[in-house]
Amino acid sequence: MPGGDPARVFLDANVLLYSISTAPAEASKKARALELLERRGCALSVQVLQEFYVQATRVSRVDALPHDLAVGLIRAWRRFPVQETTLAVLDAALEIVARHRLAYRDACVVAAAQALGCERLYSEDMAHGARVGALTIFNPFA
Repeated sequence: MPGGDPARVFLDANVLLYSISTAPAEASKKARALELLERRGCALSVQVLQEFYVQATRVSRVDALPHDLAVGLIRAWRRFPVQETTLAVLDAALEIVARHRLAYRDACVVAAAQALGCERLYSEDMAHGARVGALTIFNPFA
């Protein structure tokens, strides 16, 4: 990665979504998500940012964000390395689906994290402690 070491920690969309939650039952998850977002060495993907936008702005969400606020957060999070969805990421994701039996969406997140050289993936949606190559999945809310 130009100008520094590769990012080591990849954040899934649920981390971003908890960071904006106003639900009292999710207060501890929100605090943890904000703590993760304040660290250096985080990384995201275009897919994760897209998923954040869709979920954060959906009309049925109790604490839905207006478009401008969601876009502002996405722009702020672009301070982190962001992996684009490329043909190489697609191919890697398809291989991960076949080899590790992950859903495509999860496999694409894993492939993006691997493309950025991350060693850890923080996600609530995948098995805590699972390894895919050199990448280990952690549930930061467990």
